[in-house]
Amino acid sequence: MQITAAYTDLYQLTMAQVYFRTKPSGRAVFDYYYRNNPFNGGYSIFTGLEDVLDILETLKFSVSDIAYLEQHGFEKDFLDYLRDFRFRGAIYSCKEGDVVFPNRPILQVEANIIEAQIIETFLLNMLNFQTLIATKASRIRYSAKKEILLDMGLRRAHATGGYYASRAAAIGGFDGTSNVKAAEDYNIPCSGTMAHSFIQSYEDELQAFRDFAKWRPKNCVLLVDTFNTLKSGLPNAMIVAKEMEKKGEQLLGVRLDSGDLAYLSKKTRRMLDDANLDYVKIVVSNQLDEYVIKSLKEQGAPIDIFGVGTNLVTGKPDASLGGVYKLSEYNGEPRIKLSEDIIKVSLPYKKQVYRMLDENGMFYGADAVALFKEEKVTEMEHAFDANKSLNLSRFTHEPLLEKVMEHGKKVNSPRSVTEIASYSQSRLEKLPDEYKRFQNPHIYKIGLSTKLKQERDKLVQKHKF
Repeated sequence: MQITAAYTDLYQLTMAQVYFRTKPSGRAVFDYYYRNNPFNGGYSIFTGLEDVLDILETLKFSVSDIAYLEQHGFEKDFLDYLRDFRFRGAIYSCKEGDVVFPNRPILQVEANIIEAQIIETFLLNMLNFQTLIATKASRIRYSAKKEILLDMGLRRAHATGGYYASRAAAIGGFDGTSNVKAAEDYNIPCSGTMAHSFIQSYEDELQAFRDFAKWRPKNCVLLVDTFNTLKSGLPNAMIVAKEMEKKGEQLLGVRLDSGDLAYLSKKTRRMLDDANLDYVKIVVSNQLDEYVIKSLKEQGAPIDIFGVGTNLVTGKPDASLGGVYKLSEYNGEPRIKLSEDIIKVSLPYKKQVYRMLDENGMFYGADAVALFKEEKVTEMEHAFDANKSLNLSRFTHEPLLEKVMEHGKKVNSPRSVTEIASYSQSRLEKLPDEYKRFQNPHIYKIGLSTKLKQERDKLVQKHKF
């Protein structure tokens, strides 16, 4: 999909035209963060940054974009400005793949207010979706342990969102995807089996298996549930497996796509082993998620590969991440948004976030939000409860926000999906298990430095009615 600067909401442009008239050189800082972990979980996996940076480097309005906007009554000199539009700002961000938590900056945009406003919608669209899917994938990986996970969700994805879902799934811990285009562009291992229609197109299931194995002997997986898994599909697959052995080939696996997967996988494993086909892997699919996979593992189902589709790429049941983009500073002066809902009160000023590490280098369970120039936070205070605080003197402070873009150009060399996924896994290993459990996960503490809280409270009082 070709993304231009018109990939935004109309109100960004209507505001931008007013800025163009009244404050064309205004400098703004915006914070990107979210308010609640998805899936009632204990964490999220920050994903989408590399795509955002790649697109921002070349983002512009096309000739057809300008012609379209002219029809909406935008003034000629503003349209001339948009013809030359480029993002020339700076971005500070956590590393992509890091473990992140609610109500603390994950990414900060520092730019001309027109530029910062125009990119908001695109940035939220990309980061919210990929972070949601990567987090879902991470939870599924936690259930599957060391077994192979394949993303098979493109057909059920929200249109071209399936492309980015495959990337996010790989960062969240999946081993491969059926999505050819995403696999090609992001260098993700590509994998696939066969559809029921292939077998149905033949008069005989066995002949269908034979032809498939003849022309696709490498990584050959046969779908065995078209008619009857244990009485037809599996016996025919075993015949083909033995025929492949005579040619010096091996059947990679058989796939179960319906029925009681725990029961059928156990029966299948027993039949394969009895026929000395212990090397043939069992692949399962059909509405899998972290809970189903956890149940299958607890039942001792001998499954080697899980193919996950709909529930992964749609982020079921949440479907979206509520990430927001709030102005925190304008021309060096703090800005705040108030609300009767205290969780929606924003944090002013440009900021840094410090993660507390214990003596073993593990995440202690606390991130402190501080003013940007604060290098050490000795005390972390609850954002709204004056009776809650935490002394941070004994912890190692790890700064999380680093400059990743300056003057509209990336600062660092891009990282591959494989590198980001490896980094993400290393960070998850530092997160204690109580934050990863599915039921009532432990709540990760987010607090403010004393200085930031004082400044925030001053602004609250200043704007309070």
